[in-house]
Amino acid sequence: MELRHIKYLLAVADHQNFTRAAEALHVSQPTLSQQIKQLEHTLGVELFDRSGRTVRLTDAGSAYVHHARLALRDLEAAERAVHDVRDLSRGNLRIAVTPTFTAYLIGPLIERFRTAYPGIRVTVVETNQDRIEADLLADRLDLGIGFAGGHAAGIEVRTLFTETLGLVVGSGHPLGTANRVPVAELAGEPLGLLSSDFATRGHVDSYFTNCRVPQNIAVEANSVGALLELVSRGVVATVLPDAITSERPDLRPVPLDPPLPTRTVQLLQRSGIYHSAAARAFGATLNAVVAERRGPSGKYSFYQ
Repeated sequence: MELRHIKYLLAVADHQNFTRAAEALHVSQPTLSQQIKQLEHTLGVELFDRSGRTVRLTDAGSAYVHHARLALRDLEAAERAVHDVRDLSRGNLRIAVTPTFTAYLIGPLIERFRTAYPGIRVTVVETNQDRIEADLLADRLDLGIGFAGGHAAGIEVRTLFTETLGLVVGSGHPLGTANRVPVAELAGEPLGLLSSDFATRGHVDSYFTNCRVPQNIAVEANSVGALLELVSRGVVATVLPDAITSERPDLRPVPLDPPLPTRTVQLLQRSGIYHSAAARAFGATLNAVVAERRGPSGKYSFYQ
């Protein structure tokens, strides 16, 4: 048995079709079929039911594929460990963040990291926290930045800072000159909010529910950038972290009464595994950026 047998097995299991699996692997179908038969002969069982229009795993095949995926994942992690260059002259880093962080944290953070380690290729993904944790556990990510709360088993966290949210309006909005706005005044105000699969939306919905104030949701979006464009044009108001507005003259942060509950930002990673030198260096860079951007009031400005 060789590593290619495992990769071929998983490809057929994923595609449920020998032709499509062969195309994905860039091998001929006869070669793929022969390799799978060799594996079945070695194990002494049939791994696939070939009687239907699609190829399906047998019970034995399902059991074997489960362990094969775990083995391949660990082998890939081992390969990364072997090629982990201690001087960080080269390497790869895969990170993911929830959407609000791309608007104020990722820019200064990646700038600092790339300046220090230009040989590291960084992949940044913006997605929701459930997907971040699932991808960390599946070894599709090295690090994630999200929020405190109930985490999936196998995820370890490190607290970074406290994030404050508030009402955000355009510079010409009537509420833009207010020192503080009672939340009841927003009952008829058109709001633009992130879609419901993101953590920020749940935080905002809970706030309005607890205050017993209805939301007039005019726009839902899965992009912070799109919301900010609409807010700057006066189409809607929104609720986002205060840090986003610190260098946007076209936006005005307006504190709400009562204030929105703060939330704790955390670094997420899979527990109990090897963490590359690049991942450790990124964590140290993140610590430095957060420490430098904390003002005397305890608030964070990531644009200084």
